[in-house]
Amino acid sequence: MLKGRLGLETARVPHADRHGLIWLERGELCVVNGCLHFMRGKDSPTATADQIPHQAVSMILLGPGSSVTHDALRLLARHGTLLAAVGQDGVRTYTAPALAPDRSDTARRQAELWSSPRRRISVARNMYALRLGEILPHRDLDTLRGIEGSRAKTMYRITAEKYDIEWNGRRYDRQNPDATDLPNQAINHAATAVQGAAAIAVQAMGAIPQLGFIHEQSGQSFVLDIADLYRDAITLSVAFSAAKQAKNDGATIDRLVRREAASVFRKHKVIPSMIDSIKTVLKLEEIDGADRSGDP
Repeated sequence: MLKGRLGLETARVPHADRHGLIWLERGELCVVNGCLHFMRGKDSPTATADQIPHQAVSMILLGPGSSVTHDALRLLARHGTLLAAVGQDGVRTYTAPALAPDRSDTARRQAELWSSPRRRISVARNMYALRLGEILPHRDLDTLRGIEGSRAKTMYRITAEKYDIEWNGRRYDRQNPDATDLPNQAINHAATAVQGAAAIAVQAMGAIPQLGFIHEQSGQSFVLDIADLYRDAITLSVAFSAAKQAKNDGATIDRLVRREAASVFRKHKVIPSMIDSIKTVLKLEEIDGADRSGDP
């Protein structure tokens, strides 16, 4: 008699023993002779088919120009491997089928911290410390938001000066985001790209997107929390760098931002860094390592 529900758990490699994420684009994720393959140029005489070690990775990111077969989804579900449809180089995330990590430790830890007002504000303070470089004595969330907002204005100005961009303040009309000046448009697009990367990291860790510690109303509150950790170092540098390129490049600001974000994400390994940030924010090291076989 096989053990466990459906008798499958002994056939799965624990996520802690896997090798993270794998990126695929412009091809078909399919099954050949019972094994997962990624086929490029399917109808071409020079078609290639690479076998994908789906049992050895935690998550497959399927980029533009790609498709996936029903058999491939079945095989991924069978081995508990996550799959997310994403934009080029992870600057967007569109959907992730319900294929989740094989343990609930991260989600339970997040819910535990979130449900306690005292521990929740402690996590929020630590997140602000990561962003500001110091632990503030305040325990009121509105006060912390105000302090961070004031410092953010300074960072906008400093980063704009670094890239020689004229800066007249942060302006954003949700009803008409393209109505503002070019640097503000660039920040909007860069923020979307970084949020896409953060969504991938949250999905990969099996965390709960809705349970944010600083953001509260959005269904992606925790994603926004993680994305904000990278605003100064990644979001603003991507935005102002793209705004500077726009002076001599005929491409749209959206395209310039996505191109710059893709380069920065690869260079700085942003998504793996975000996964490490989630572990830090949720203090996952406090959980007995021997009992945590579900980490990507």
